[in-house]
Amino acid sequence: MKNNGHFFTRNDCRQAAARENMKLKAEIHQTQHKMESLLNQFDQVTDPPLIDCCIYELNAVWLRYQFLLRRFKLLERLDF
Repeated sequence: MKNNGHFFTRNDCRQAAARENMKLKAEIHQTQHKMESLLNQFDQVTDPPLIDCCIYELNAVWLRYQFLLRRFKLLERLDF
């Protein structure tokens, strides 16, 4: 790979993967907190439309969480 006319070194790739890994960990952590918050909200609502809204949001956050975990695991398997 080239970077402004220079080739990436193995160390460059490792550093980029480490930065991406840290970013993904932070996003996973934020998503877990969002899920916990939505579960608490779901436990408290009684109005049917609000229950439906919570279910919709929980499903969306769960799908994001799964996506982030797959990305994280893929990065961990890559060996630079």
